[in-house]
Amino acid sequence: MSEYVKFSCQCARADITFFGGLAELNEYRRKLLRLRLIGVDSNGTGFGNLSIRDGATDNFCITGSATAAMPELALADCAKVVAYDFNRNWVQYEGSAIPSSESLTHAAVYGSDATARAVIHCHDLKLWAALQNHAPTSSKDAEYGTPELAYEIMRLFKNGEVESRKILVMAGHEGGIVTFGKDLEEAFATVMRERKKNV
Repeated sequence: MSEYVKFSCQCARADITFFGGLAELNEYRRKLLRLRLIGVDSNGTGFGNLSIRDGATDNFCITGSATAAMPELALADCAKVVAYDFNRNWVQYEGSAIPSSESLTHAAVYGSDATARAVIHCHDLKLWAALQNHAPTSSKDAEYGTPELAYEIMRLFKNGEVESRKILVMAGHEGGIVTFGKDLEEAFATVMRERKKNV
């Protein structure tokens, strides 16, 4: 288990039976890696993750923990989240990779917006600073990968403009930004649009 994963997890099966979005996931990971919006920091800590919803369900395939430095992911480097419980801080998954530490964050987006089909969590310090409290922003007390952050995201969906802007700022996670959309293309375009306007 990665030291950065804060939830308890249970593997439902050791492999993912099907994930048709792997090529799309790798395409947008490459773009984000080139821009250094995901990757590994100077301390060797990975940052950033992507996911794609599994059909009409709340299940989703997400990049595995500690895969941020990898230029290309295989199916074995992803996990399919098939159940979660914010109250218990628990995730159930399929696959050989441990789901990303931000799995509950992605789950909160999918649970709050039925039209969301893809989520990007990236890091951009300049954009993060520019958007804080000018875009939907979570409480600075809600740390990454926690149920508290998941609850904050759900609160923002109920009270704010998250659904229309497709972006939120993680005040308790330096540099952390989440975008989402009908696919990774839309989620990525939101990051690019906001960078062009604000950085």
